[in-house]
Amino acid sequence: MKIASWNVNSLRVRLPQVLAWLEIQRPDVLALQETKVPDAEFPAGAFTSAGYHALCNGQKTYNGVALLSRSALSDCVTDPPNLVDSQRRIVAATVGDIRVINLYVPNGSEVGSEKYQYKLDWLEKISDFLASERDLCPQLVVLGDFNIAPEDRDVYDPEGWREQILCSTLERQAFQRLLDLKLSDAFREFEQPEGSYTWWDYRAAAFRRNRGLRIDHILVSDAMKREVQDCRVDIEPRKQERPSDHAPIYANFCRWS
Repeated sequence: MKIASWNVNSLRVRLPQVLAWLEIQRPDVLALQETKVPDAEFPAGAFTSAGYHALCNGQKTYNGVALLSRSALSDCVTDPPNLVDSQRRIVAATVGDIRVINLYVPNGSEVGSEKYQYKLDWLEKISDFLASERDLCPQLVVLGDFNIAPEDRDVYDPEGWREQILCSTLERQAFQRLLDLKLSDAFREFEQPEGSYTWWDYRAAAFRRNRGLRIDHILVSDAMKREVQDCRVDIEPRKQERPSDHAPIYANFCRWS
């Protein structure tokens, strides 16, 4: 079973790329972030034709998340009870016996700003939500764009990014609190090539120079950790014309949908 995540940075622009990637990689579940379309305009029909059930939680111009699954989605949540927020950043559903939670964590703008504090508060509330979800369903996968590079090895220039947004101590501590919920970073369960990233700025030829950050993650509960076989970043979509600034990340599990 393959479960994947991809910040597409506008589904209107990248729908053909997403459909092509689905055809090539055939994930069982794909979590999308930054769809940037309201639910009424979500291209569900295109995904149905590709063999996927779709669950969306979107808004115009900004944010937006979705789950695509080959199997039916049940027990769907788009508004956690402890988080009242007009920004569409969360969608959760059960696929078979696996609880899948797709997050688009706020960027935070700059350290010390109001948006930074909003990010930290949001992460605290999400931590509480994930703890309750884990208790309800031990087979849990939490994935998406976390907008946090957890360690220096996740940053092409650790000193240049020291205490900057995405790499600050408080953000990294918030990420660690998610791991403290008995979740594991699936990517770090395996040996990975040095300089493995999921996001590259559009500017200054950052992708060509591999000046990136690893900010997209797949976190797995102990029950799912026992089943994960590998976790990889697919940089091929980032090489295309008009790509998202993120690349997909996926994990394979020793089970079938």
